[in-house]
Amino acid sequence: MTARVTALSDAIAAHVRDGACVALEGFTHLIPFAAGHEIIRQGRRNLHLVRMTPDLIYDQMIGMGCASRLTFSWGGNPGVGSLHRLRDAIEHQWPAPLEIDEHTHAGVAAAYSAGAAGLPFATLRGYLGTDLPSVNPRIRSVDCPFTGERLAAVPAINPEVTILHAQRADRHGNVAMHGIIGAQREAAFAARALIVTVEEIVEELPPAMNGIVLPHWIVSAVAQCPGGAYPSYVHGRYPRDNAFYQRWDAIARERAGFLAWMNRHVLASRDHATFLASLRQVA
Repeated sequence: MTARVTALSDAIAAHVRDGACVALEGFTHLIPFAAGHEIIRQGRRNLHLVRMTPDLIYDQMIGMGCASRLTFSWGGNPGVGSLHRLRDAIEHQWPAPLEIDEHTHAGVAAAYSAGAAGLPFATLRGYLGTDLPSVNPRIRSVDCPFTGERLAAVPAINPEVTILHAQRADRHGNVAMHGIIGAQREAAFAARALIVTVEEIVEELPPAMNGIVLPHWIVSAVAQCPGGAYPSYVHGRYPRDNAFYQRWDAIARERAGFLAWMNRHVLASRDHATFLASLRQVA
């Protein structure tokens, strides 16, 4: 199979359905903001969102009513504080109730790995001695059949769709990622469909020294989307906009201000390039 090179709007329309389990993964950089905004524009509802470290894009998706469930291991505005729309959904069910499935980083990584390997669950030594199993019934335990050791167990994560951002892809759909990588590779192989936005599409990928190449046969769609990870950074391309993360705290704190910002910059923008242009107009 060769991945289809297409517009981001078409990729989202084809692969992300209401009620789907969707993982938008990224760790400090390569966060797929453009794809998250397109999901918001297309009005998807009742999504089960998965991500090891949900930050601003999940705050926006939750606040716009896209999600009914969140599986995660840490959530916040990195270096700034809380995610106000996430908290409002959990504490006050606005704009809709949000079920949470909280884990540790190790638990989510193990669950993705199990999903990628086609296994029903993952085992790990984490959780023992913590109170997470008492509040999350999906964390259980098993005895090792070889040593008798008691181990924690978590169900495999198999997103219906994983969405990533990367530096480049070739025209066959092979994707090259460089820099800090979190759980993107595992989330990609665990998914039924994989959408990747990229900074550029090239004829041939350079040698993948200290990088990851996702082969075209696991990639469902590739969309060229320069700046698609903004305001996070892309290693070798552009820096993180730390000021944006600081401003977001005030934007998202109150419902009215949040909705006004989202309407002006996301819903009123036809695509990511238009979104970026709208931000420059008020800079």
